[in-house]
Amino acid sequence: MKTTLSLKPAEVKKDWVLIDAEGLVLGRLAVIIANRQRGKHKPTFTPHVDGGDNVIVVNAGKVKVTGNKLDQSVLYYHTGYAGGIKGRSIRQRLDSAHPERVLEKAVERMITRGPLQRAQMKHLYVYAAAEHPHDGQQPKKLDIAGLNAKNARI
Repeated sequence: MKTTLSLKPAEVKKDWVLIDAEGLVLGRLAVIIANRQRGKHKPTFTPHVDGGDNVIVVNAGKVKVTGNKLDQSVLYYHTGYAGGIKGRSIRQRLDSAHPERVLEKAVERMITRGPLQRAQMKHLYVYAAAEHPHDGQQPKKLDIAGLNAKNARI
């Protein structure tokens, strides 16, 4: 029988994955995380179902950026007031109180927007330091640097 199987939300099995972001390139890491969030690495991938994994990222404040993007790439945001557009470079964001937001925004912008994106982003846990409160879930460690030599800058 040559029918395409469609995954139902009740049939989803989510794994827990731990990624250490120290020394990894921001964009390459964000692509791998976004694909894990969507579930594209699984043979049961269904575009309209949240079938991805729960991803824990530690040391997000120690990601690397190639080239001159640290100072030249500006991330814009709006305050909500008229004329309230503001921007900060990636260096300013990484040196701020919440450096993990750089990685969160990179992943968020790689996933198609809508209700499914918001549901998938709830399964991403990013921490600036090496500690995380998810030891009870026994996450599997994923070696991103070992996948491709270009993924890490040390």
